[in-house]
Amino acid sequence: MHTEFQIRSFIGSWDSDWQDPGFHSQQTLEISILLEGRGLFEWNDGKHMLEAGHIVIVPDSISHRFEGFGKSRYALLHLAGIPPRIAELLQKLVSKDKPVVFSLSRLDKDRFERLFREWLRIHSSHLKEKLLSDIAWTEVILLFLLEHSRKDQRALTITNAADYIRENLQHGVQISEMAALAGLSEAGFRRLFEQIYHMSPKHYQQQCRMTEAKWLLSSEDKDIKEIASQIGFIRLHSFSQWFKQIEGISPSEWRKRQQHG
Repeated sequence: MHTEFQIRSFIGSWDSDWQDPGFHSQQTLEISILLEGRGLFEWNDGKHMLEAGHIVIVPDSISHRFEGFGKSRYALLHLAGIPPRIAELLQKLVSKDKPVVFSLSRLDKDRFERLFREWLRIHSSHLKEKLLSDIAWTEVILLFLLEHSRKDQRALTITNAADYIRENLQHGVQISEMAALAGLSEAGFRRLFEQIYHMSPKHYQQQCRMTEAKWLLSSEDKDIKEIASQIGFIRLHSFSQWFKQIEGISPSEWRKRQQHG
């Protein structure tokens, strides 16, 4: 059904300044993600300075050029013969007649690179169902970009604050400090955070703590007291009480159920 679908993907690295020879276009849809460094993206109607985490999607037949400054790395995908399901996802990311530029927060950019490298490894393997694998992995990559990319620079500021929360689960959320770093009032910071994540910063921290707690309980044989400390609980009793209030069972009981299916 999707025999015409073609995908070419790789990571390109440069150690010094570089630039495309000139404006060009191709018969493929191009997705470029700047993983490291700085660059410039230019097309007939404008230009955009690029930093690590920027994503550029260029529809086919659009004339454009890239330029890099110093050491840089890009993850690239070229898609042709795009099947309907992938086309549906792309419609949510890009218009047909002009390029778009999005941003990933630092943590999400690092997560994307790990995902992309795993895709490259699988893509280069001998696969029994290569076409189905290509389609499935392309969908995963596009879904990741759809879920985590931001068009608005202020939104990216908020996602960077969310990164800080995820990286510092053992500490309390100081709204005043994060608002100051974002250049917003506390009320403005809370309002914008809730617009983007549909929950308060405090609720977001609690959600991240629970996700991390479950991950540690299911994937590592750590002492539960150590897990409690790792996500910000000084007392084991407080952690167990909090976990049971949300999940209805204690952390130790939850772990047992995971181990016994």
